[in-house]
Amino acid sequence: MPPRKRAAGQAELFGVSSTKQIQDILWKAADKLRGSMDAAQYKEFVLGLVFLKYVSDAFAERRDQIADSLSDIPENRRAEFLDERDEYTSANVFWVPEYARWDYLKDNAPSGVGKLLDDAMDAIMRENPALTGVLPKIFNRDNVDQKRLKELVDLISDARFTGHGDRPAQDVLGETYEYFLEKFARAEGKRAGEFYTPSSVVRILVEVLEPYSGRVYDPCCGSGGMFVQSQKFIEARAGREHTHDIAVYGQEQNERTWRLAKMNLAIHHMDPVGIADRWADTFSDDKHPDMRADFIMANPPFNMSDWARRESDPRWRYGVPPQSNANYAWLQHIVSKLGDRGSAGIVLSNGSMAAKTSGEGEIRRSMIEADLVACMVALPPNLFRTTAIPACLWFLTKDKSPQGAKAMADRRGEILFINAQDLGRMVDRTERILTDEDVQRIADTFHSWRGMKSAKEKGISYQDEAGFSYSATVEEVASREYILTPGRYVGTAGTEDDPDAEPIAARVERLTKELYTCYEDSDRLSQVVREALRSLS
Repeated sequence: MPPRKRAAGQAELFGVSSTKQIQDILWKAADKLRGSMDAAQYKEFVLGLVFLKYVSDAFAERRDQIADSLSDIPENRRAEFLDERDEYTSANVFWVPEYARWDYLKDNAPSGVGKLLDDAMDAIMRENPALTGVLPKIFNRDNVDQKRLKELVDLISDARFTGHGDRPAQDVLGETYEYFLEKFARAEGKRAGEFYTPSSVVRILVEVLEPYSGRVYDPCCGSGGMFVQSQKFIEARAGREHTHDIAVYGQEQNERTWRLAKMNLAIHHMDPVGIADRWADTFSDDKHPDMRADFIMANPPFNMSDWARRESDPRWRYGVPPQSNANYAWLQHIVSKLGDRGSAGIVLSNGSMAAKTSGEGEIRRSMIEADLVACMVALPPNLFRTTAIPACLWFLTKDKSPQGAKAMADRRGEILFINAQDLGRMVDRTERILTDEDVQRIADTFHSWRGMKSAKEKGISYQDEAGFSYSATVEEVASREYILTPGRYVGTAGTEDDPDAEPIAARVERLTKELYTCYEDSDRLSQVVREALRSLS
């Protein structure tokens, strides 16, 4: 028989061992399917297809393992063991019916691939309650080019997700899923803020908090990036066998994004049951009312004015947040979910550090006086492609004491300020990323200040660093009207050691005089222009 004709771009995949090359090729192929569907639907479409490939591959891999273990059993009895559902679910593998398996879909694609895919999605959800309502059934619609869809199925079929050394196929597929999430975030612009937080920002939260074990919660979880990065942290520091030492819980109000989160967790071997069983608004319909988390990480919508506010809500322990801005509603919701020694990292707009209107200043004062604020980090500009609003990180904790056997530094009544605005590098005209060294510098600074085990093992002790970090007392913060902007505390790098540095008072006086001189020059030029125009009339 002549060899089967390969889909466009398929030949490129043979001999390709780089995961990045595979991702780029698949993205270009998938991009051909954009057609008339909107970006949000297109994202769900492509990532749903990648997920289907994952569950099928995982099922096939488990089936081979079971078959290998049956060598001593008569051949006529092997089938009943191969189809024993518990053999799959006990290994955290989804049960995939025969007509939803990738080989079946590939072989029968010429007869109508869109309907086959929709039926496969429906069957997998029916057989796996944890995925009920999660998978997209959008492949057999008029706006989907069935010819190109079949080409994409063929291409994914032959991509070498296996054969990458000792890395399982699921790891490669997981990376491909994350790659697509980032590509969609770049393509969608501002709308991407609903589901995507820049990876370097997520890494700061995870590296600072070190969520080795316990309950990890995100009240606005997007596509689940905080959870995936927590798993990667544990795998890198403690080993893959410890990745199940955390249990993740989350909630998301956007239906499509909620689906992405469920799929993302499943594809990374994480139990998706902790994600609420339905999309819902955290403020009006809290799906985890009894949550007491060890770690909370969140990137809530910045400065949200359209939110479900109830003045009598028990979460507003430190003051009722204004309807015009939900920043302090998110902060107080998160505090209400922390366990006795829980810690949290939250991404918010810079305005949250100094806002005084509508009672926000009083709420911040109450939180500071309750000693809930551990650390504030001012982030550099241009990290968020989805918004030009400058951002900061709030780190909250319920317990700044040495915590017994942990023997940490006693930081009660203190707040660490880190000014990271000069860190990072531009990757293009509009986007900046924080390097691994930047992320580690921020994390090491916090760990050494807190006296954590990771800093002690590195032999790092905390010292204030002019222009970058400063440990302030709550009394100092009170003297600055409870404003939490790091720049007010860390000072300017190098000025203390420079004998020729201009004193601040003298500099202000000089610049004020220069400004008034500019005003006078502007007035003179305006008068000249007016006279010139009058002479022309």
